[in-house]
Amino acid sequence: MSQLSRRAFLQGSSLAAVGLGLGAPASALAASTPATAPASGPVLLNFNECPHGPCDAARAAVRTIVDQGGRYLFGLRGELVAEVSRLHELPADHIAVYAGSSDPLDRAALAFTGPGRSVVIPDPTFEAVADTAAAHGATVHRVPLRADGSHDVQAMAAADPAAGLVYACNPNNPTGSVTARTDLEWLLANKPAGSVLLVDEAYIEYSGQASMLEHVRAGADLVVLRTFSKLYGMAGLRLGLALGRPDLLARLAAFGGNPLPVTALAAGLASLREPGLVERRRAENAAIREQTIAWLQARGHACLPSQANCFMVDVGGDGKAFTRAMAERGVLVGRSWPVWPSRVRVTVGTAAEMARFREVFAQVVGDAG
Repeated sequence: MSQLSRRAFLQGSSLAAVGLGLGAPASALAASTPATAPASGPVLLNFNECPHGPCDAARAAVRTIVDQGGRYLFGLRGELVAEVSRLHELPADHIAVYAGSSDPLDRAALAFTGPGRSVVIPDPTFEAVADTAAAHGATVHRVPLRADGSHDVQAMAAADPAAGLVYACNPNNPTGSVTARTDLEWLLANKPAGSVLLVDEAYIEYSGQASMLEHVRAGADLVVLRTFSKLYGMAGLRLGLALGRPDLLARLAAFGGNPLPVTALAAGLASLREPGLVERRRAENAAIREQTIAWLQARGHACLPSQANCFMVDVGGDGKAFTRAMAERGVLVGRSWPVWPSRVRVTVGTAAEMARFREVFAQVVGDAG
């Protein structure tokens, strides 16, 4: 770790500062991270984006629909709902469409938590629901993950009998680890009375894990979130779903709404209708991820098992310093979490991007292997 320790207090180049968002305005950060990194530009492994972007059919749909961008085209939302209804065997009134899944995530925090109604989350996980809940007076209970990265559902159920919302992310972000559906079903059956279980399935297409949608169909106190931002490569287009009983979805909708971008709706429809897309991207991602994890583990850097397009690696030192050092060399990786300061999240990129990641990783940690 000699090279990393020597760099520990260096602030690095402007690339490092912008890549980490250190002292840089949001506009500068956005300008520094194009959707597809050019060969001479930074390798972007920091935001769990899909390196391929939208599939060809989705891109064609966007090009076709953009000429009608002066119209609201409200019928497109209904067409997307009908397609989701068909694919998942859900009634249309159990499906709500949003500009990404972060919107309904925040709405769930507003609808189901508040003073005296806490939120229970695993730790570490995607923190947006906790941040929104805390901002309007809710207590946040953080329950450490199990050693294998799965949710400790027994501890989550027991965290607060007055909880209003219990959040599960499966596969989890930042770890990519999965929690068995039997455990999530146990949590659904044993959560605090009157609470809602919110299951974030943003990465489920990468895993092949069984969804909790069966319990949405059964009318449980459950909302499932899906997004097109990850495997479908539409992070910048913004399209997501909230799936639940109509009365639960009505509580999310109470905070207002807006027409959705017609480009996103058209791309989403084309993506859902593209044969074999999920299977192809899942297999490619898994092969590259496992190759990279095996390389890291062979050099003594532990990684949690992952079934997503990201993983956590123990860098053997200060995770923040490691991230800065990588950025100085043109590879932008994710961050570490307070509970795990030596572990850093890495997004799975293309084969070429991960080869560059391994090269720079070896340089930063002083491993020439």
